[in-house]
Amino acid sequence: MGELRFGVHDIVNIRFAISPLWETVASLRAVADPGRHVVHLPWIRRALALRQDRSLVVRTAALSALLPRRDHGPAFLTPSPRCPLAEIEEELAIMLATPAEEVRAGLDPACPGRTTPPFERLLAEDPERALPELAEAVHAWWLAAVKPHWPRIRAVLEADIAHRTRQLAEDGIQQVLGGLHPSLHWVGDRLVSPDLPAAGLDLGGAGITLTPSAFAGRCHLLTARRATPPGAVYPSRALGVLWERRESAGDGLARLLGRSRAQLLACTASPATTTQLAARTGLSLGAVSQHLAVLRDAGLVTSHRYRREVNYTVSDLGTALLQQA
Repeated sequence: MGELRFGVHDIVNIRFAISPLWETVASLRAVADPGRHVVHLPWIRRALALRQDRSLVVRTAALSALLPRRDHGPAFLTPSPRCPLAEIEEELAIMLATPAEEVRAGLDPACPGRTTPPFERLLAEDPERALPELAEAVHAWWLAAVKPHWPRIRAVLEADIAHRTRQLAEDGIQQVLGGLHPSLHWVGDRLVSPDLPAAGLDLGGAGITLTPSAFAGRCHLLTARRATPPGAVYPSRALGVLWERRESAGDGLARLLGRSRAQLLACTASPATTTQLAARTGLSLGAVSQHLAVLRDAGLVTSHRYRREVNYTVSDLGTALLQQA
């Protein structure tokens, strides 16, 4: 059993962030072990088809070499995120700047009977040469398998953050931290979980970055360098709707709301912006905005803003209508 110890300054320095780098690395692990990620099977089927592309397999070989024996990648591969919504290129630049001694420290120690993979040996012997190859492998998998679905994944993660921030306003930070995952428990000034380091960690006033993830099966602690606080990755809410497709609503609901509004309501089962909804439904942006205004006024969808985007999600009342339809 491990723990994170919080002081007053740590509480006021809690923040949320999304990490495309973490999602990219974790998604490849999900493809390697579909049985532990059944919620992602619709996506995994597409990803497995991509793995038949020999060119892609070669370009991502460096990343694949680091993952088979690990529940998560080495610490330098997925550093704690530094800003709320970084681009993957920014995160890869941070990884590329990892000092050689940190790269070596993050690799599995040599032990009798274990054959060290060639790329892992290269990382230990020449990190400056190996890290760019690793970054290229991550970026290749991102472009092929994750980026085409990133707007949908990001919308679910942003909806999770919106939920946690509302919970913070209503119930306080203790409920937020204790509700991130069933394995986490708040005890006194500590967050306790078997997923945390056994030796424990005193945050020392730096706080922590909470990072929802679509592909995390449990909680993970991300180490930090320099002035960056550590990060805690936890499974996001509402993953059951991530790959769900509802192309059309029932005739009864269409007669009640109109076919376009019924279709839009069904498409908000996963959070989406007006642009994403227009792409899904074939409606114009103006029509989508008008219909969403009506649905929101009727209490069938809710909206939340993140930076410059507004995401729309079906409400409990809207979900009840869809289920009846």
